[in-house]
Amino acid sequence: MTGTDTSPPAWRSRRAWGILLIVTVLATAGDLGTKAWAFRSVAPAPVEIDRAEVVEMTRADHPLAALLPQSEPLVVIPHVLELTLVLNRGAVFGLGAGGRYVFLAFTVVALAFALWAFANWTRARHHCSHVLLALIIAGGIGNFYDRLVYACVRDFLHPLPGLVYPFGISTPWSGREVWPYVSNVADAFLLIGIAGLMIILMRYEKKQKRAEAAQADN
Repeated sequence: MTGTDTSPPAWRSRRAWGILLIVTVLATAGDLGTKAWAFRSVAPAPVEIDRAEVVEMTRADHPLAALLPQSEPLVVIPHVLELTLVLNRGAVFGLGAGGRYVFLAFTVVALAFALWAFANWTRARHHCSHVLLALIIAGGIGNFYDRLVYACVRDFLHPLPGLVYPFGISTPWSGREVWPYVSNVADAFLLIGIAGLMIILMRYEKKQKRAEAAQADN
């Protein structure tokens, strides 16, 4: 993503490091803060998660829903967003349930890669890329914290509840429902960061192809 930018590499820029660190800290605090608020406020009574109980339930292959009180979702915007408490053993949106240590190791590798990308792929003036990388790092840290402290991830965001595909359409990953997944703010940060970087990379590739075509015409 360096292109023809002649500014210094990001790792040599105090401002670039400042953006990366500040956004990472704020986004991580936002994720952990919203999780704490949700598990304190969405159910009729605050929900305390005992790591030992989660580990025992996981070893016995019992659903973690048994550790949560029975309660109706909190409707924020009808048919758009509900808050419902879920304890997730898996990765983003509950995919790949189980294998906690695999997810922990994968998160460490992903965080290391994000820092490597910051130092090697971006320049001092690529502030948008630095923000997106910070969101990825914050999302990884937020869920990494949950897996270390609770042996699972706290989820509570359910967008588009009950919305189904028309004409009986279904998909292998979600069935009839468009968005059956319950997630959290860290997952949202991860998706925004990855999608944003993909868009930047695609725009950079198009720009490079146009430059190469212009040089060929000359």
